Order: sequence, then structure tokens, then C-alpha cells
Amino acid sequence: MDYKTLAQETAHEILGYNQDTSGWKVVKTSKKITVSSKASKRFHGNLYRVEGIIPESTTKLSEFLYKPENRVTWDKSLKVYNMVHKIDSDTFICHTITQSFAMGSISPRDFIDLVYFKHCEGNMDIISSNSVDFPAYPPSSNYIRGYNHACGYICSPLKENPAHSKLVMFIQTEMKGKLSPSIIEATMPSNLISFILNAKDGIKAHRIPSGHGSHPNGHSSFLKKK
Repeated sequence: MDYKTLAQETAHEILGYNQDTSGWKVVKTSKKITVSSKASKRFHGNLYRVEGIIPESTTKLSEFLYKPENRVTWDKSLKVYNMVHKIDSDTFICHTITQSFAMGSISPRDFIDLVYFKHCEGNMDIISSNSVDFPAYPPSSNYIRGYNHACGYICSPLKENPAHSKLVMFIQTEMKGKLSPSIIEATMPSNLISFILNAKDGIKAHRIPSGHGSHPNGHSSFLKKK
């Protein structure tokens, strides 16, 4: 498989979602975070769009979301987040295991995702992910193997305050197993808001030791959602 080409195509797809303004329905708002959804074109489920403002520069926010040593300190949705194969400085494959959520009604899943970082004009960063087959990590009997269709973050400077960032997240996760779609639709919006709030709390804690931020070129790792 040409992982690099797939990674670039996924980033392009995420950028397209960001530019698509039609058909979104707001399904939840809380603490200045908005979750919208529309039917996914990739599977029989929803594509979610989550928007919020993060009080951090885009470069530092991207680094915070992208690097594995940062991710594991704040993302309460994850049990495990490991880079298992590095393709180049901006592209890698990660293995994630989620916590159970929705009061335990959704059991832990594991995912194998191709993650990619792309810096764009206007100081905008795209961090994309898409599930792939990776023979070194086949599905196990311990966890249901979920599948992430094109997902990602777009981080960009807030026009009225470039020291802060607008974060837009796109999620279309196929949980697999025998879950009722109504359970996922009822719990996913709150779960995504919690994800953003956890990231904001993590950013605050991260600033205390040091905010030194080389740009995330040459990083190792990043992302995962429920």
C-alpha cells in the first residue's frame, strides 16, 4: 500500500470537509464548543464537525495534538496510543485502544490509523488520520477493531486574536460490533465536546513546564478519537 499517497489524499479530504458549508445540522453546543453532523458518504453513519477556540498559538496547538508524548497526558478517551511504524517525519501508523464510554455501553475498541501532518498557507495545519490494514498488528480477540474513515483536525490562527487558534475536528468512526446507531448518535456529541475540553485542560497544564515549541515538522505522532 502507498501509505504516503493515501495520507495526502486524506488530508485533502479533510480540507474539503472544512470548506463544505452545506447540510450541517447543529446537534449539540456546550461551553462555546459546537458539534454539527451530516450523513457520511463513507459509511452508514455520521460525519461530525466539532468547532472550538483554543487559547494557544496554532504552531504550539498542532504540536500538542500531534506528538504522542503530549497526547497521552491529556486524552482521557485512550488507554493506549503508540506509533508502530514511521513512514517519514510527517507520516506514521499508530495503534490506539480506547476506553469504554457511554456509561460502559460502548466497550473499548482498537484502531490502526495512518496519521499525517501538513502545514498549509496562512499558518493552517491539517492533522489527518484514516484507518488502514497493517499486517504487523492484525485484529485480536481482546478488542473489537474499529475503523476511522477520514478524520482529522484543522488548526488555524483566530483572525481577531492570532495568539489563539480555531480548532475544527472531523470524525467519522465506524465502531463495528453490534452497536445500535442510536446509542452512538446519542453519546458521540457529548464525547466529542469532552475531547475538546480535555485538550484545553491539557494545553493549560502543558504550559506550566515550558511552552517551547519547535514546529511539528519531524514529529512522531498524533491522534485518535473514540
